[in-house]
Amino acid sequence: MKRIVVALWLVAFVLQPLTGQEVKNVIVMIGDGMGVSQVYAGLTANRGSLNLEQCQYVGFSKTYSASDYITDSAAGGTAIACGVKTTNGTVGMDAWGNPVPSILALAAKNDLSTGVVVSCDLTHATPASFIAHQPKRSMEEAIAADYLPSGVTVCIGGGRKNFENRSDGKNITQQMKAKGYQVAYTMDEVTKVTSGKLLGLLAEQHPAAYPERGNMLPDAVAAALHILKNNEKGFFLMVEGSQIDWGGHANNQEQVINEMLDFDRAIKVAFDFAEKNPNTLVVITADHETGGLALNGGNFETGEVNAAFTTKGHTAVMVPVFAFGAGAREFAGIYQNTDFLPKILKLYGF
Repeated sequence: MKRIVVALWLVAFVLQPLTGQEVKNVIVMIGDGMGVSQVYAGLTANRGSLNLEQCQYVGFSKTYSASDYITDSAAGGTAIACGVKTTNGTVGMDAWGNPVPSILALAAKNDLSTGVVVSCDLTHATPASFIAHQPKRSMEEAIAADYLPSGVTVCIGGGRKNFENRSDGKNITQQMKAKGYQVAYTMDEVTKVTSGKLLGLLAEQHPAAYPERGNMLPDAVAAALHILKNNEKGFFLMVEGSQIDWGGHANNQEQVINEMLDFDRAIKVAFDFAEKNPNTLVVITADHETGGLALNGGNFETGEVNAAFTTKGHTAVMVPVFAFGAGAREFAGIYQNTDFLPKILKLYGF
């Protein structure tokens, strides 16, 4: 009898990461434009190591959109957030223009706290995919207004002008204050908020590139987690390392590496939280690759990277998926970018 009990316990232990009941918190981290070469360039520049190497499981995601072989961030973000392929330029809607709920909205519906932390404008394509429902990613004022009914608990990034200095004269910030949001305009103000709802608008448009913006991204992740963990039922948090993509568009090797390493520091914050809270899943991926980055040489001892670009746009290659913590095994393999949502819903047990 004792052997049977031990055997059953071992089976339960092995299967534990796959059960929805064991995953209470999910952190999805998107390196915009981050392909395998961007990861390895950062690893080389960091003299042979990255925090994300701690991930137990690795996979690949197919990124094409409903309209194009090469996706943009709007369609790529919507696929991850909402589980549907849509047309390039569309956020939070399917290819026929129907609004689709995101994993963030579904988490909120199930009484979980939710958050968005980005190193770009909060109305940019990727964060918009988790919050808004608009046919064009360029409709940034409409996207800002979509934050009002979203119920998101914590949002930190740039984009003050789309909330406050709008063409329609509305002040979305004041409307969010009326709904109980605390508003912060600096990281010092952000870190003083330890509970409740927070709107952090840290720049008029986009935060500066790294290193000019300092530790904004990892510090904002830590601040968001400090608030979100107050919910005993759990939370969903999306974090974007937004400007890896911009370095790719500019064919700027130094910017790609700087942003990749800053994103990796934010990853460490998430891993540290997951280690202290073992019912937490961290998934790291990208919406697409940018720049067609190729590594033609390097040196781990000096951190030297010899890279070249094939385009100033996006490419169609599969992007990596790294998973850490509870339920991480679910993200091994090769699958569609639309598979993130059903995998997460399964692990939550919704």
